[in-house]
Amino acid sequence: MVRIFNHYLHRRTLVQVLFDLGLIIAALFAVVLSQADSAQVIGLAASYGLSLAGGMFVINSASGLYQQAHKRSLTQSCARALFALLVGLPLAYGLVSLMPVAPEHRQLIGSAAMIAVALVMVHRVYAAHSSAQAAGRTKILIFGSGAAALSVADSLRAADPHADIVGFLPGPNETEFQVPPDQLIPSQGSLTEAALRLGVDEIVVALSERRGGSMPLRQLLDCKLYGIRVLDLATYFEKTLNQIKISHVYAGWLIFGDGFNQGVMRTLVKRLFDLLSAALILVFAAPIMLITALLIKLESSGPVFYKQERVGLNGRIFNVIKFRSMRADAEKDGKPRWATKNDDRITRVGRFIRLVRIDELPQLINVLRGEMSLVGPRPERPFFVDELVAKIPYYAVRHSVKPGVTGWAQVRYEYGSTVEDSIEKLQYDLYYVKNHTLFLDLLIMLETVAVVLTGRGAR
Repeated sequence: MVRIFNHYLHRRTLVQVLFDLGLIIAALFAVVLSQADSAQVIGLAASYGLSLAGGMFVINSASGLYQQAHKRSLTQSCARALFALLVGLPLAYGLVSLMPVAPEHRQLIGSAAMIAVALVMVHRVYAAHSSAQAAGRTKILIFGSGAAALSVADSLRAADPHADIVGFLPGPNETEFQVPPDQLIPSQGSLTEAALRLGVDEIVVALSERRGGSMPLRQLLDCKLYGIRVLDLATYFEKTLNQIKISHVYAGWLIFGDGFNQGVMRTLVKRLFDLLSAALILVFAAPIMLITALLIKLESSGPVFYKQERVGLNGRIFNVIKFRSMRADAEKDGKPRWATKNDDRITRVGRFIRLVRIDELPQLINVLRGEMSLVGPRPERPFFVDELVAKIPYYAVRHSVKPGVTGWAQVRYEYGSTVEDSIEKLQYDLYYVKNHTLFLDLLIMLETVAVVLTGRGAR
């Protein structure tokens, strides 16, 4: 894993991004250098090549092509690549057509640019499903053999099928094993000797019993001095799953660790980003919003917009604005209810606008008012917040930042309507509150586009 602006990225993903960008730039340079000796043409090719590479990064990210691919089929990857290709080819042609060069140079550079874009799409599909990406696996030793160790192994295999778990080493005071017996490493010698013998890159400390000197601190320090990464459970889940596991975190880790920076400069940058982005999106989305309002009015009686109390920054109550997607009498009994799958209260127009998230667009007005941000934890209703604060530790921490139109939990976890779902989403929200930067906000917005295009998690 590589940490960039407080956010953890898979090293494999970063390499793939750089490879794709480098392929486009190299292709343009190769053609220009073989056909032109003008420094001006070479400079133009460099600037346009960088522009095209940046554009393709945005398109690929918005198409979800840099997300973990082990949970999608080859057909799904090909469909995403085809969509990116249909957008990328016109972009390549359009950018090159603007170059102030001779027609023969423009035609050759344009052909090279479009071929490079096509090769990037082929590489995206190949890299997603080729066994070659298993090369360079991280060898991980799990120090522990109880329920916590088993949880680490299960989550790691689900998040990264190419991680190489070499085995489980029982702690000194562990007597009851919950991991498969054939994966237990015999306790021969010290922890340091076992780690060096197995050639591991990383040790995850997942002991079920830590009392009575069960934590060999000196041996763990020796492992670190030998260049082996040593992680506790909370840091492991933050780094690998991009979430903060409530079951394995304690107040001291949150207080004395890094993150949770709510400085003036970060607040100012985020607010300027919100204002500019919300205004720009509103301008482009205005025709869609107008058509949506007409369809809602034609299908059923009642208001076009739906206002509802939500809990915002520092627990303040505000009215969130959405397009009405349910019948006007959806909660005629006065009892708040989460939306469920195939909810009969949702209208036909409402089902579509929920699927493509058009119902959320009026919240841009909340953003301009300063009640919400473009990116942040989704705001909940006061009724549900009171219930969840009483049942879930650290739930109120999510109210230390402005709620968002989209958020880390929304792009990582599908819609949930239970306390258990709220716990899962909170673990992503805590990660965002702890590590939020403009870089992470941009990544979330790109992933939101991928979620909208696939309709994932809509209800």
